[in-house]
Amino acid sequence: MISVKNSDQIKLMKEAGRITGESILLAAEAIRPGVTTKQLDTIIRRHIESQGAKPSFLGYGGFPGSACISINDQVIHGIPGPRVIDEGDIVKIDVGAFYKGFHGDSANTFPCGRISAEAQRLIDVTRESFWKGIAEAKPGNRVGDIGHAVQSYVEENGFSVVRRYVGHGVGEELHMEPDVPNFGTKGRGVRLYAGMTIAVEPMVNIGGPDVRELRDKWTVVTEDGTLSAHYEHSIAITNDGPIVLTKVD
Repeated sequence: MISVKNSDQIKLMKEAGRITGESILLAAEAIRPGVTTKQLDTIIRRHIESQGAKPSFLGYGGFPGSACISINDQVIHGIPGPRVIDEGDIVKIDVGAFYKGFHGDSANTFPCGRISAEAQRLIDVTRESFWKGIAEAKPGNRVGDIGHAVQSYVEENGFSVVRRYVGHGVGEELHMEPDVPNFGTKGRGVRLYAGMTIAVEPMVNIGGPDVRELRDKWTVVTEDGTLSAHYEHSIAITNDGPIVLTKVD
């Protein structure tokens, strides 16, 4: 069942979103050669808890971290640990915060020091594909309109979208209906209504779209070993255009 939020509930989701977004920015400021993914995770957990919220990911399905931190060819669900971040890496930070009954969910990709021009273009295209997608997130449109916009922009730029993992509804639960793929056909899929809250999250690979899960049963990597980037915000669909709930200025 798809949940539709009223204005008061959307305000609470903006608070959860603020905490989520702040946590990502604080961790991003700490990215430098020699820092471990566990250290970033600690920064995130401390901030979330300092705001009276709970890390949405901690314990979710048995996940051991407060954030998913994925490096280079790791697409999503990287487990924080002793891995040291090196100069030239690209670091994906995916965070959720649960506050007063609602979840925020957001992700971004950051460079560690100087990165290749191709890696920077991947990050830029992934971010812009999100904005292309949510331009279609308006009442009366369908989920396929969002996915088609993301996919078209990514493929026009020579990259590929991951198809095995998709965006989703978000709110009282971390993952809710509907699924929000980063590919699709205009005019197809679930209809969008004012008050729906969804997480739109392009996952974009330099190479092919295929991915695989590692033996830890969490970390997902590109099948061909190429770089991947991730960009996500929780949004609310309104009659006046989408509200980005997790963006922090």
